[in-house]
Amino acid sequence: MHLVVPHFATWVIAALAILGVIVRPWRLSEAVWAVLAVVALLVLGLISVPDAGRAVLKGTDVYLFLIGMMVLAELARHEGLFDWLAAVAVQKSAGSARRLFAMIYIVGIMVTIFLSNDATAVVLTPAVYAATKHAKAEPLPYLFICAFIANAASFVLPISNPANLVVYGAHLPALGLWLAQFALPAVFSISVTFVGLRLLQRAELAGDIARDINVPTLSPGGRVAAWGIALAALVLLVASSLKWQLGLPTFLASCSVAAVILVLNRRSPWQLAGHISWQVLPLVAGLFVLAAAVEGTGILQPLTAVLRSSAATAPQVTGFVLASAVALLCNVVNNLPLGLIAGTAVSGAHLPPQLTGAVLLGVDLGPNLSVTGSLATILWLVALRREGQTVTAWSFLRLGCILMPLALVAALAAFMWLD
Repeated sequence: MHLVVPHFATWVIAALAILGVIVRPWRLSEAVWAVLAVVALLVLGLISVPDAGRAVLKGTDVYLFLIGMMVLAELARHEGLFDWLAAVAVQKSAGSARRLFAMIYIVGIMVTIFLSNDATAVVLTPAVYAATKHAKAEPLPYLFICAFIANAASFVLPISNPANLVVYGAHLPALGLWLAQFALPAVFSISVTFVGLRLLQRAELAGDIARDINVPTLSPGGRVAAWGIALAALVLLVASSLKWQLGLPTFLASCSVAAVILVLNRRSPWQLAGHISWQVLPLVAGLFVLAAAVEGTGILQPLTAVLRSSAATAPQVTGFVLASAVALLCNVVNNLPLGLIAGTAVSGAHLPPQLTGAVLLGVDLGPNLSVTGSLATILWLVALRREGQTVTAWSFLRLGCILMPLALVAALAAFMWLD
């Protein structure tokens, strides 16, 4: 009994932390609730200081990756790259809201595939908001694309989502094998999400948008920022093919681009740093500590035994149930720390590749249910608030409870059928 109470307390604190992130009482930052939860765990002795420190250090690669992407996004914003891209997109849409919607969706797919879902949230969101301002259109239908495609397309390549690397760890499949397993499920996921989101937003997209748009001249710094984003994509592809961690290469690439632009404009690096949302980093660190505390309750041991037994008798049913359970849990714990836990459980149970893939689909698609499901969605919310936009947890859930199950079932069916 003396073990049950601390375990129950750990789960309660984790649940309250996630609730705080969702509701944001008193409009406090999401990071505040994650940090308060960590403090509570430490004060109550539910996790030791060394264990918490090790959990924080586990996220080092993620922190570097996020810093790199936020630096690139801020450079692109300041140098007018987003305004230029937005004006071009609106001009090409020729006054059609539906055409602009489709164009943004296609761009979102490409950014997610080659730069990751976090980049879609950080880099694409402000560009889309700028496009809607140019088009004099209601922004939310287009901004929702950035959130939902960031997860729907996040398993096309290993680099499309840092959670992919967390789930597989050192056992990441070769690129050819990865595409053979996940290309068709990704097509299903992306297509179903597009059709569903387009239908759910059909009333908002019924009218026309502005068509007479003056495309501004792109500054030298804007061109450097554009090349910097392309460089980051290349760096990620190379690093992934060499099975390197992605954080440090992304960080170094962004710093190189920043150095060129700062020298070109004779601008202080402190000005750049002052516009970056640093609160994201303690939020992520807090999530890693919460995951370590939950894992420390011993939940993995019985789960591993059940998975091993079920996989031997009914692998396909186990795959569907496991992916569905993981998808729902992502919205309680967040998919990045849950990916760590799930990856450990999968490795311990020595599950076949079919079930590991099912777990990955749950980790990647589950977050499209709620605003706390993935780091990308939380970053999306932060980017929205910088633009003065607000999306409630309920408005996101109303879309997510339709889009997420449809995409997950479609992707799982394609994945299981292929196998």
